[in-house]
Amino acid sequence: MRAFSVTLGLLALVTAVPAAAHAETQEPRPKPQAISPAASGGPTVELDDLARPTLLERELQAVLGRAGNAPRVTVPGGRARLGDFTVGSSENISGHLLVVRGDANIYGRLLGNLVTVEGDVVVHPGALVSGDILTLGGDVRDMGGEIGGEVRTLRSTSVFASAARAAEPPPSALETVFRRGMGVLGVFLTLGALGFGLVMFGRPNLEVVSDTVSHSFGRAFVTGLLGQILLLPTFGMLIVGLILSVAGILLLPFAVVVYALLVIVGVLGGFLAVAHAMGETYTRRRMALGAMIGSPNSYRYLLVGLGAMGALWLAWAVFGWVPVAGNMIRAAAFLVTWLLGTAGFGAALLSRAGIRENFAGRLIPPEALTDEYLWATPQYGVPAARRPGTRTPTRGL
Repeated sequence: MRAFSVTLGLLALVTAVPAAAHAETQEPRPKPQAISPAASGGPTVELDDLARPTLLERELQAVLGRAGNAPRVTVPGGRARLGDFTVGSSENISGHLLVVRGDANIYGRLLGNLVTVEGDVVVHPGALVSGDILTLGGDVRDMGGEIGGEVRTLRSTSVFASAARAAEPPPSALETVFRRGMGVLGVFLTLGALGFGLVMFGRPNLEVVSDTVSHSFGRAFVTGLLGQILLLPTFGMLIVGLILSVAGILLLPFAVVVYALLVIVGVLGGFLAVAHAMGETYTRRRMALGAMIGSPNSYRYLLVGLGAMGALWLAWAVFGWVPVAGNMIRAAAFLVTWLLGTAGFGAALLSRAGIRENFAGRLIPPEALTDEYLWATPQYGVPAARRPGTRTPTRGL
């Protein structure tokens, strides 16, 4: 029994703490008082038609949003109240009623429309509201009274949103550059980590896809473009084919997951293969010109290629705030990224994720893959030869 009492006490404490916190954070309601009519030519709110609550909400926001706790508004053919308001059982009020930041308790008769802002409407037994009822940020509770019109509620309202929090100033150019630069750096680090893992566990496949991009770029781009177009039709055919068979229905969830993973792997793997091809081409060209490269391996190729791809996005991050030039740089970066990604996706499809080497240029004799042969320019029809005393850099690690 003692343990049961302790449990009840803990439950009461747990439920009381959030309630107390909510009570502390909730803004206290103003003291009940009448809202003075606006001066001649001041703001006016019509309550004759409540069929468009969002339009009325915008009108009230324009009138009350910046007024704080001392609003002034004119309600033609009615009145406005601030705070809780009660219509007594012996009262008979003619005209519309607007209640702001308070509940409207109706015991008597209200011959008109009723609108509350951040408050509830309670129609008690024997009460009458002849018109429509609209609550902006509240509820309507009919306890047994009579409502002659329609009841509408908008649970959330933005009438006092501008008064509750001031509009944040737009970020400066330096803040914009910093945020975009951090975004580009985050994407670069993420792709770099994925690329290092791919080199570590699937370097041969990555090299085949990379060579496919280098030697069959046009075919890879066309294949990637067709692959993008046929992604959804192929997925639909897969779903229909599985649904038509009894065993396929059971395999449908796994097939969807596997298809999505294959597409993601193909796109990311192809994109990293393009970066690898760009880095390898640049590094080998420098070596052919006599530059000393410490360790020409796949990790270096990936970093160089990803750096080249990220250069355009970095330029957008730095100069994107410029009105016209920023949009042009962004469009160019997006176009180049899509072009390279499409070619990489097509190379992954052509090479079957690095298994098929038909398009990878592997049929070229090994002596033709040296840096001197690839990048030296023949003179007067004499083919380029290997330079004496030099070594052919190894691929990969």
